[in-house]
Amino acid sequence: MERALRLHRDVEKQLQRIPKKTRERLVQTMRSLRVEPRPKGAEKLDDNLYRIRQGDYRVIYAVFDKETVIVICKVARRAESTYRDLRALLEKARSLLDED
Repeated sequence: MERALRLHRDVEKQLQRIPKKTRERLVQTMRSLRVEPRPKGAEKLDDNLYRIRQGDYRVIYAVFDKETVIVICKVARRAESTYRDLRALLEKARSLLDED
C-alpha cells in the first residue's frame, strides 16, 4: 500500500539550501518512504518519529499508519543539533496531519 507523503513547510526551505544533486537524491529517498516507511537502516527516534540517512544528510519523518501518511519533518546535515527538539518535530507533524 502506498502512503501519502507530506512535507512540512520548513522542509521546502531546507531543501532549497542543499546542492541540486544531493537534493535530488534526498527527494528520491523521501519518495521511496511512501512504499516502505521503515526501510533497512531507518532508526526509530521517538513514538512515530524515524530517521534515515542519505549521505551526510538526515531525513527525520513521522509515520502515521492509521492515516497512511508520512510527514517529512526535517532535512539537515548530520550534527548534534539535528536531533534537538524531537517532540516539537512530532507535534509539527501531527498539526500538519490535523490540517486536513
